[in-house]
Amino acid sequence: MKQIAVIAVLFSACASPALADQATADKCAANLDADAKAIYVATAPGFASASDPRGLVADKTKALVISGAVPRGTARAAAEAAGTCLTKLK
Repeated sequence: MKQIAVIAVLFSACASPALADQATADKCAANLDADAKAIYVATAPGFASASDPRGLVADKTKALVISGAVPRGTARAAAEAAGTCLTKLK
């Protein structure tokens, strides 16, 4: 029983910072414009575990531009703004 309690405490200690980072990133994203928020929403789920986070943002942004969800003219600035919030996930 002690082992289970110790494991539970260790697990909750490891999970807490991740939840805090998610909350901080989401709070940051709430202030983004619609284009940057679209990039954030598309990229956030895989950002923390991505081996190339910058490439992930670029790929998701390109996909949103191709689909017409983000205008090409604002894509770079929107991706940079979303990146500011996404870095809080690491």
